[in-house]
Amino acid sequence: MSGGLFKSIAEHDPIKDSDPGTNADPEEATAEKPKKMVVMDLGNGSQVLHMPRFISYQDSWNCFDYLNKNIPWTRPTIRVFARSHVQPRDTCYVASEGLQQLVYSGHQPHAHSWDEFPPLKDILDSVHKVLPGSGFNSLILNRYKGGNDYVGWHADDEKLYGPTPQIASVSFGCERDFLLKKKPSKRVKGKPNEGEPPSKRSKKQNNSDQHAFVLKHGSLLVMSGYTQRDWLHSVPKRVKADSLRINLTFRRIL
Repeated sequence: MSGGLFKSIAEHDPIKDSDPGTNADPEEATAEKPKKMVVMDLGNGSQVLHMPRFISYQDSWNCFDYLNKNIPWTRPTIRVFARSHVQPRDTCYVASEGLQQLVYSGHQPHAHSWDEFPPLKDILDSVHKVLPGSGFNSLILNRYKGGNDYVGWHADDEKLYGPTPQIASVSFGCERDFLLKKKPSKRVKGKPNEGEPPSKRSKKQNNSDQHAFVLKHGSLLVMSGYTQRDWLHSVPKRVKADSLRINLTFRRIL
């Protein structure tokens, strides 16, 4: 099946755009249209790239169907804030041989081989074409069964990824909101605004400290630079997200 799952991603010219919501509907996009990329500078060496049409619409459904049926999905028990609970989404882990073992929230996932799922290697090759030199060697897959499946606020800042990890996220199926917010500043002395009502404090927050993207079917989003050091991200619960979403996050373990 390798090489036949979807068409090669055409070359594209990056287009800088500060508004991630101005892209065409995915159903109207085709593999022949130019690939537009939003480049968002978050400041202090952090950057997000967003390509709403990374894989063609129909090829994305081919990917979705294969992944949904062939990946050995599990829903593990993890520990967060010293409490155990079932992870609110299905997951699977793929990695090259000889890498340091991934451990997160007290869970050590089994590392499957790339050779077990040849289409994943096709997708990886397409990601590498768009991001030359990225050299991704591991992948976390997540499957959201509906709006109650989610990812809470966190940063992928594990030491095995290094100080400036690049993480590429490819999405299939139901579109979901992807949120970014700046990590709170560490105060050495006191909290000068702690006497103010929360509503007033929230009004003082800078809009540049929060960003939102809609991750559509066949889209690519890349976090790079110091994004994991300075920012948190999440995929929140959404009542209207009533169908399956599958997400691939490519990473490089040093």
